[in-house]
Amino acid sequence: MSEPAVLVAVAGAGAFGKNHLRVIRESHVELAGVYDLDPERARAAAAEFGCRAYDSLEDLAGHAQAAIVAVPTSAHRTVACQLLEAGLDILVEKPIAPSVAEAHDMIVAARQHGRILQVGHLERFNPAVAAARKLVTFPLFFEIHRLSIFSPRSLDVDVVLDLMIHDLDILLAMTGAMPSEVRAAGIPVLSDKADIANVRLEFPSGCIANLTASRVSTEKVRKLRFFQPRQYISVDYAKQECFGIGVDDNRQVKLMPQMVTKQEPLKRQFESFLECIATRAKPDVDGEAAAQALELACIIMEKIAEHGAVVARSLASTSKS
Repeated sequence: MSEPAVLVAVAGAGAFGKNHLRVIRESHVELAGVYDLDPERARAAAAEFGCRAYDSLEDLAGHAQAAIVAVPTSAHRTVACQLLEAGLDILVEKPIAPSVAEAHDMIVAARQHGRILQVGHLERFNPAVAAARKLVTFPLFFEIHRLSIFSPRSLDVDVVLDLMIHDLDILLAMTGAMPSEVRAAGIPVLSDKADIANVRLEFPSGCIANLTASRVSTEKVRKLRFFQPRQYISVDYAKQECFGIGVDDNRQVKLMPQMVTKQEPLKRQFESFLECIATRAKPDVDGEAAAQALELACIIMEKIAEHGAVVARSLASTSKS
């Protein structure tokens, strides 16, 4: 006799929450329902995906075994800790929290209650990224671009926490270390937070990484390139393509096309979450990994603030002259 399906609910019925609702409904597990601070939005999502709308987080927790947390980042700790304390395994959207201290609160809660805490750093489940990670030997230089067209969503965080944090997580996974030096600049364009940022990281190994993230671009670009002894590897996140160029022992240049089976990363991520629930295995992107990426993001934001202060002084000086 087969085991009953896991009951999975979603907290947050915005754009991200709806994507998770779709993926759960298309899976082999049971969609337990949805909760949102806005009852009308919860009811609309429930009607669209054929599930129940809960009136409170407590109600949701009483009818599910696991949950996706897709509420605004500012509410991650409150919602996640309440669900963890209620005995649910959770997958929380990235970034894990608005501060490292809040991230650690979530990690402690998961540990104390013996629950799975996975964080939605989606690019880890991009098949092209998975192929590239298998090729990593001794990376020495990264060039990363993540450009998006402006959207009113996620304006409670800046472009570093909104977009660049995906690439910071991948960098930390590929280098296995925090950078020893951080330089960064960023400016607000269409919001009151940095909408475009450029970052230069230097790692203890000597590896250098240049990253650009923008949410005010006229096009959508998501590419990662890295260089290591005798190899160059290129990843197109959007197209899910990975290929390399290398030099063999005879100094002959050879192409290194990688076989990548295209799959929706969100579905792969959810399958991984279900596997962790079933086996109680540590998630590939657990709370500690997400907190490390957040810590680096916070350092970058501090550097951006320092750069902004320099620009402000320069503007003030120019206006007086």
